[in-house]
Amino acid sequence: MAEQQQGAGGRFPDGFETDVAIEAGNWPDEDTLLRICDKAIRTAFEVAPLLAVDGSEVSLVFTDDASIRALNARWREKDKPTNVLSFPGSDPNGETYGPLLGDIVFAEETVSREAEEMGIEFSAHLSHLIVHGLLHLFDYDHQETDEAELMEDLERKVLAELGIADPYADQPLIADD
Repeated sequence: MAEQQQGAGGRFPDGFETDVAIEAGNWPDEDTLLRICDKAIRTAFEVAPLLAVDGSEVSLVFTDDASIRALNARWREKDKPTNVLSFPGSDPNGETYGPLLGDIVFAEETVSREAEEMGIEFSAHLSHLIVHGLLHLFDYDHQETDEAELMEDLERKVLAELGIADPYADQPLIADD
C-alpha cells in the first residue's frame, strides 16, 4: 500500500473529469448519478489525503448483478455479485496518482437491496460506495485490520461531511466487497 496518512484532506484536482456510463440496471438518470458522484468525489478529495494530478479522471460504470458477477469471477475469482469493484488505472508517481485514476463499477440490484436492508436512502448508500471505490483507487484496502480501520475512518469522515450516518456503526470491519 502506498504511504497514506490520516491527516488533512487533499486538494480537488483542477480539470478533474468524472465519466459516467450506465450499462444495465434500473439506475437513476445520468444527470442524477453525476450529481451524486461529483459531490461524493469532491468531498472525498477535500476530506481524505488523496493526491491526484490536475486533469485526472475516473470512470464510473453503473451496471447490474450479472455483469458485476462476471467481472468479480474474472478478476477476483469470486463467482458472485458484489456492490462495487474498483480497477486502479495507474501507479502513483510518489504519492500523486493519475491522470487515469481507474474504473469503479457498481451493481444496481445489490446496491438497492443493501440500501433497503439497512433502511437508508439509495443515494446515501451509493455515495458511500463511491467513496469506498475511490479510496481503493488510491491504494487503500481492508484486507488487514489496521488497513480496514484506516479506510473505514476516512469513509466515516467523508460521509459525515456529506451528512450521511456512519455505515459501520455496530458492524465488524469489512473483509470483502
